[in-house]
Amino acid sequence: MRLVIAECQVDYVGRLTAHLPMAKRLVLVKSDGSVSIHADDRAYKPLNWMSPPCWMTEEPAPEGTDVHAVWVVTNKGGEQLRITVKSIEHDSSHEMGMDPGLVKDGVEAHLQELLAEHVTTLGEGYTLIRREYMTAIGPVDILCRDADGATVAVEIKRRGEIDGVEQLTRYLELLNRDATLAPVSGVFAAQVIKPQARTLATDRGIRCVTLDYDKLRGTESTEFRLF
Repeated sequence: MRLVIAECQVDYVGRLTAHLPMAKRLVLVKSDGSVSIHADDRAYKPLNWMSPPCWMTEEPAPEGTDVHAVWVVTNKGGEQLRITVKSIEHDSSHEMGMDPGLVKDGVEAHLQELLAEHVTTLGEGYTLIRREYMTAIGPVDILCRDADGATVAVEIKRRGEIDGVEQLTRYLELLNRDATLAPVSGVFAAQVIKPQARTLATDRGIRCVTLDYDKLRGTESTEFRLF
């Protein structure tokens, strides 16, 4: 991983355009080719990024300017993230090695496995694309298609809280940049979903699904029910 702290301007040119004026920022260049731009806020969410497959080239600085270099990150669709670097304060590379990945607790891991086996729990006509669909920012629990063939990303939690909705939102922002998948909608699935998380998900167009663990395992709950 390459870490660069630089005073830079960033322009995204593609289906959409976005501009970040000159300021000091952190640029992360990962071994998978992805590049993300970070400010000193917004927690872990980048200001802008380019997902793999992509590649970075360096253009010479324009003559008569105080620009150090122009880094151009291009994806397979021809979209570009143009980083105009005025000065570099820090530039280092680090070998991270193989990451073991996020280890879910037993219930969440089993819920993911069961829901993948019974993906029609999400709706009639749903079909599985794959579990643990890898992205530049981590694996999506389940990627599937609905009855109309549209792509759906599913985030699974034992307890559905706001952090889980935020996580799914980041995945959706990333996946919707892939023309082969977009448009991608989201499903937030959990055994229990807190009201605040449900409200946030609904506001962002994410559907919430409450999972019955016993039913997915093919057994009925022994609890008394009113209905």
